[in-house]
Parts: sequence; C-alpha cells; structure tokens
Amino acid sequence: MQVLQVLISGVSQGCIYGLIALGFVLIYKATETINFAQGELMMLGAFLGLTATVVMGLPYWAGVPVALAGMALAGLLIERVALRPILGQPAFSVVMVTIGLGYLARGAVTMIPFWGTETHTLPAPFKEEVLYLGTLAIGMEQIVIVAATVALCALLYLFFRFTRVGVAMQAASQNQLAAYYMGIPVRRLNGLIWAISAAVAALAGILLAPITFVHVNMGFIGLKAFPAAVVGGFGSLPGAIVGGLIIGVVESFSGVYLPEGFKDIAAYVMVLAMLVLKPNGIFGETMRKKV
Repeated sequence: MQVLQVLISGVSQGCIYGLIALGFVLIYKATETINFAQGELMMLGAFLGLTATVVMGLPYWAGVPVALAGMALAGLLIERVALRPILGQPAFSVVMVTIGLGYLARGAVTMIPFWGTETHTLPAPFKEEVLYLGTLAIGMEQIVIVAATVALCALLYLFFRFTRVGVAMQAASQNQLAAYYMGIPVRRLNGLIWAISAAVAALAGILLAPITFVHVNMGFIGLKAFPAAVVGGFGSLPGAIVGGLIIGVVESFSGVYLPEGFKDIAAYVMVLAMLVLKPNGIFGETMRKKV
C-alpha cells in the first residue's frame, strides 16, 4: 500500500511539473525560443491568487479566474514589451532576456507590500481534507491537482483541434513565414501563446500553493519542469505532461527508497539517461536537414 501512496504523491507532483513544462513547450513551438522565466510566472500567478483571495476578499473559486486573467494579461505585456522588439535576433539573446525577466520578477516581488519575502498560505477550501480508501489516504489537494490537469489538457486539445485560432497557432508553429504569407497574424498569435503559457503557469502555482505555500522562491520548481519538457520531447504538448509525470513519480520513489539526497538530482539523472537513449525525448520528432 505504501507503493500506491508514493505513486499518487508522485503523480500529483508530476502534474505540476507537467503544467509548467507545458508552458515551455507552448512558447517553444510558437517561437522556437525557451522561456526560462516560466517558473517565475508560476510564482507570480500564485501571488496574484493570494491577493485575489486574501486582499480582495474573493472566494477561492472566483479568485482563481481573476489570477489567471491577470497572468494572461501579464504574458501579453511581456511578449509585447520585452520579446517582440528582439524578434529575429539570435536565440541566445531571447534566452538572456527571459533569464533577466525571471530575476526582475523575483526582485519586484520582494518590494511589493504584503508579498515581500515572507511565506504566505493560500486559503483553499479543500486544504487539509483527506479522502480515505481503506488504508490509503489521498489529500484533496492531490485530487484537485490531477483533476485540474486533466481538464486543462482536454480544454487545450479542443482549442487546438477545433478552433480557428488554435489551428492557426499550429500552422504558425510549423512554419511562421509560410503562415504569415497565408495571412495568419503571426505576431498576434505569439502574444496569445505567451498569454496562454502565463495562465497555465499561474494555474500550476495556484494548485501548488496549498502544498508548499506561497513565497518568492517557489519559482525555482521550474528547474524541475525543464527536464520534464526534455524527457517528454520539447516540441510535444502531450510529451510535456508525460515527462512531468515521469519526473514526479521517479522523484517521489527516489525520496522514499533511495539514499537521502538522490531525490534532488533524480530529474537530471532522467534527462541524462533520455539524452543518451532517445535524444529527442519520448514524443520528440527527429528533424533532418539535407545539405
């Protein structure tokens, strides 16, 4: 029964990794750049959720959409102000900008009243509730995390499969120049992708907050989500979720059955193993160029 308990814990944690990795993959597919500030976007989303429920006094289920909408607007603003002016520059320039944005976000949070450097508790209605199935105890936080991840994946699938904007995004991710010549507003779609990615990161932060609290350094979990994107295949949305689940489960079992300290490096051991066995990831596509 302990194995099942550890597995459930790993799956719930893996869903968080998968959601953050989803943001990495969304932006990479749209712009072929990597947003190393994705963890900080998750942290900002958690703080917005905290502000909506504690400062503004909104109920939890009303505060969550407010926080997601706020982070979507923040994603649009970041793309418009920080990323769009450097389009066409080397990928290294974009990477450095996103790293700088991460540092800027952490510094700004410490200077905002009420947020600061303290650790806060997000008042979730299901916090500390437990579902007992025989001798198996499942926290309601874990159930909500898994359910929200499944619902979001279904929503994104329907969006990309059946809406004009979603189909246009897929076309732009395949070939931006060809999409532009076909009349698709590529720049506007890039902004929308950043908005979606920021909202997904915010959802991950709000789901994680009842377990780990809200603090300025919670964005460092993005360092575990990046390996999840690599393991799943950096260009694959399903791969991001699968990679997150793999990392979460491996990390959970490592913390229980392997020597102390191995849990902290389990994600990176998985990445090294994947790069050796399948460099493109589980769902990655092999790209070939004729010379």
